[in-house]
Amino acid sequence: MKLIAAEPDIAARTVYCGPIDAFYDFRLGTLEYRSLRFETETLDEADHQGVAVVNYTEREVPYTRVIEHKHFEFGTQDKTVITREYPADWKPGDEPYYPINDARNEALYRQYEELAAQEGDVVFAGRLGGYKYYDMDKAIAAAFELVRNELGVEPTEA
Repeated sequence: MKLIAAEPDIAARTVYCGPIDAFYDFRLGTLEYRSLRFETETLDEADHQGVAVVNYTEREVPYTRVIEHKHFEFGTQDKTVITREYPADWKPGDEPYYPINDARNEALYRQYEELAAQEGDVVFAGRLGGYKYYDMDKAIAAAFELVRNELGVEPTEA
């Protein structure tokens, strides 16, 4: 990683949460990801769906999630803003969101994992660093485990 090479004394250990293949400048090949596309719209209504997030799983619905932003802050505006989240094919340069868990990518990830095991001072974390999909509860559990392992302390909830 360029930062570690440029500033070798910046930290004793680095927690890297980006794509593991990007860390190694894709020297073994490129892992595949699924990406997302977002469409945001202002609606002339006070409340569109009553909650912050609604997930859609029907095959006929082209988007997977609708976010109504005012419900995160409990807004009372006359209009509302929503964002629809659509699955999108990924290509290098796009934002990677979800690993593609198939035989090819799993085998390539294992090769990157072998390189990572030799780093010693870099911890690869998160869904991109570990090339693994996490539901939110599992993401939080993995973060707490990382704190336990790396800092030797028990994380506390705020």
